[in-house]
Amino acid sequence: MAAYVQDAIMLLGDSLTQGGFELNGFAARLAHVYNRKMDVINRGFSGYNTDWILPVFEQCFATQHEQQHVPKVRLLVIWFGANDAALPVRDQHVPLDRFKANLSKLIWHVSSPESPRYSPETRVVIMTPPPVNADQWAARQASKDPPGPRDREFEVTRTYAEAAKEVAAKEGVALVDVWTKIYDAAGRVEKELSRFLTDGLHLNEAGYSIVFDELTKTIAEKYPKYHHDNLQPVFVFFNEICEDLEHYKEILKKRNAFPQD
Repeated sequence: MAAYVQDAIMLLGDSLTQGGFELNGFAARLAHVYNRKMDVINRGFSGYNTDWILPVFEQCFATQHEQQHVPKVRLLVIWFGANDAALPVRDQHVPLDRFKANLSKLIWHVSSPESPRYSPETRVVIMTPPPVNADQWAARQASKDPPGPRDREFEVTRTYAEAAKEVAAKEGVALVDVWTKIYDAAGRVEKELSRFLTDGLHLNEAGYSIVFDELTKTIAEKYPKYHHDNLQPVFVFFNEICEDLEHYKEILKKRNAFPQD
């Protein structure tokens, strides 16, 4: 088992998060800029909605008693809605009000002193689902054998993005409005979303680039202490060892990534 060396960022979401470690995905780029400062833990579950993630999160996030023995989750990035917004023909569908309640429950788990998983040093970021290109996704569904139903619509996903924004405002946590940023980048034309989506639902490299840029910008603005540029490596760079080789063992003791602490 790996020892507790540095704290972590936890990414909690569906396939959009799971795919974030693809080449140049947002999670891979996040892990790169936080390398040696904080670990990036990907808890993305393809196909999941907010109903299904709640019991999983209770197993993924340490209780208060367990937290003294494991890395602290300094940032929790919650990214759902793409599957909750599936039309009722799919089991993934979660009604809008329950979707909002589920997001609030996830935030409660880490922010309420009454929660067994209360973590006062954890900062939460909510990300809205991206827009869908419904015709592109329908073509993908139709190409299956047997064909799948048309189960996503542009306007429906928009309402779930708006709901995520409402929850972030109500709970007082940071927001990354992925829906608006990608729609704006597409010139606010649904068919142009194919420039950012592989199949009408999932992001390509260009889409993930927007997510990475907006997420790191939001961290800098809302939680600057946790931005990668404001952290130091837990173990020093090699040139610092070379400057005082006689005392290298002392120099190589683990230090706090947060120089201001």
